[in-house]
Amino acid sequence: MNLHATRREMLKGVGLGAGATVLGPIVGSLAAHAAGDAKAANPLRVVFVVQSNGMNPNHLLPSGVERKSANSDSPTRTLTEHALEGKTLHKALDPLAPFQKRLTLVQGLSNKIALSDHSGELGALGCYPKGKVHAATVDHAVAEALPGVFPHVGVGYSDRGNVYCYSASGPGRAVPIVCSPADAFKTLFGSVAQGTDRAAFDHRTNLLDFLADDVKRSRAALAGEEREKLDGYVEAFDALHARQAKLVAMADEIRKNTPKLNEKLAKEATASLTLEAQFEIAGAALVAGLTRVVTITSGGGGQAFGKYPELGVPDLHHIGHGGSYDGKTAEECFVAIRRTHTTLIAGLAKKLESIKEGNGTMLDNTVIVYLSDSGDSHHPTGKQWPVVLLGNLGGKLKTNGRYVDYPFYGHKGHRTLANLYCTLLHAVGKPRDKFGIPDVGLKDFDQAGPLGELLA
Repeated sequence: MNLHATRREMLKGVGLGAGATVLGPIVGSLAAHAAGDAKAANPLRVVFVVQSNGMNPNHLLPSGVERKSANSDSPTRTLTEHALEGKTLHKALDPLAPFQKRLTLVQGLSNKIALSDHSGELGALGCYPKGKVHAATVDHAVAEALPGVFPHVGVGYSDRGNVYCYSASGPGRAVPIVCSPADAFKTLFGSVAQGTDRAAFDHRTNLLDFLADDVKRSRAALAGEEREKLDGYVEAFDALHARQAKLVAMADEIRKNTPKLNEKLAKEATASLTLEAQFEIAGAALVAGLTRVVTITSGGGGQAFGKYPELGVPDLHHIGHGGSYDGKTAEECFVAIRRTHTTLIAGLAKKLESIKEGNGTMLDNTVIVYLSDSGDSHHPTGKQWPVVLLGNLGGKLKTNGRYVDYPFYGHKGHRTLANLYCTLLHAVGKPRDKFGIPDVGLKDFDQAGPLGELLA
């Protein structure tokens, strides 16, 4: 018996074939696996987690590893690597210990071009100066290579509503991070919602059907520039309509993976609960095949760091200046907040690890990129931008339990955050040698290309 042929016939029998274009990505992945198409059966995914207010480089130091300060007389001048095996992670990263063999902790990268007071804002993912949307940020650049029903999903927590300072699809096109779990839920899972939410989704779909016919009939009466304008509109319209159709076709799969949020959706939810809800929504969107690229943020750029009264930290600006709360030092407060983030990242990784995909799991085909919007501190220099990587992106990356420390800013062999983003783009099949705007302070340095130490 030809096992692969049998499986292919079985999958055709449940709806694949002529109607495959409107079936869910997960069913399509099963079909690809049955046909022996490993690339299609194992879709790559990238998750960016961006937290505010800096990430202390010392929090990336595993036990037994010493690192000289950048301000010392003899800072690190050569590339340094250490295996994480047998070492203990800092308590801020300790929730990631179950995935220690899949981690790479990256030190020494700079992003000075994005330096601006408390937050690099779009510069954190864009590697360019604050104040102008110069180009697409790396999440959207990656999304071009990893298409989905939703090319990109951005969710997060902020105490000031949706934020437009982290993600952009192109020059002048900032994209909102949706900071209401209820709104994110309705957008992604409205096709299987009940009551008024379902009615609203159906209304949008029916309206699209009506308008599509009406607009296309009108095209015959137009010519020249007006017809071109209409064609551009129809193309965008058809893309939106196709997304709605896919959501309806995927209803069963989406429903199966729809998260149960309950009180996490409440407007009065704490920062921790809001972030938990957003991680659950993002994870569900990945599992249901709605998207392959997610950005999750915590904070709102500038001085909008968020508030964590449930952790005993009502003001992150205060601890950024060394202030304490209820007997807890600023360092203890920061660790508590960072442990909240790493606990949620570990939960997402566990969820993806539980889903079989091809010959492995979804986590095998994913990388989670964790960093801050302001590099190393509350008042950053931009000369250090610590990054935590979890997962090897289907074997494209060498994230295999390592600590990697690049030479400090201005020393031979120094590399930048832009080089890391070039690495990710190489890994997803969109190679480029430059990303963002070069740092003029490194004009005598080679700022091009990926990080060879991280590419498989």
